[in-house]
Amino acid sequence: MHALKGMRVARGDLFVLNTPGTIAQAGEASARLGLVIAKRFAPHAVTRNTIKRVLREAFRHQAAQLPPRDYVFRLHSRVGEASLTQLRRQVRQEADRLLRKARQR
Repeated sequence: MHALKGMRVARGDLFVLNTPGTIAQAGEASARLGLVIAKRFAPHAVTRNTIKRVLREAFRHQAAQLPPRDYVFRLHSRVGEASLTQLRRQVRQEADRLLRKARQR
């Protein structure tokens, strides 16, 4: 199955949150996370790893409230030259906002 096929749950300034068409397998009772952070939008490995770390942490905090399915965050625009602290804050705020939208669906 292609990870980006299915329903687009929400879109923000940096990310698109998709849920593939199927609900998680019968034995899985929790939400799962997928990340697509392309080098063309975040050219430095430190930046890509920071983004992934922050997204995983945001997902971990909200996973219990999410329906049991797969969620895929895809970076869709270039990350600016902000400091890592500013980037962490921006990514966390957007991730929290997108996951709140996913809970409401």
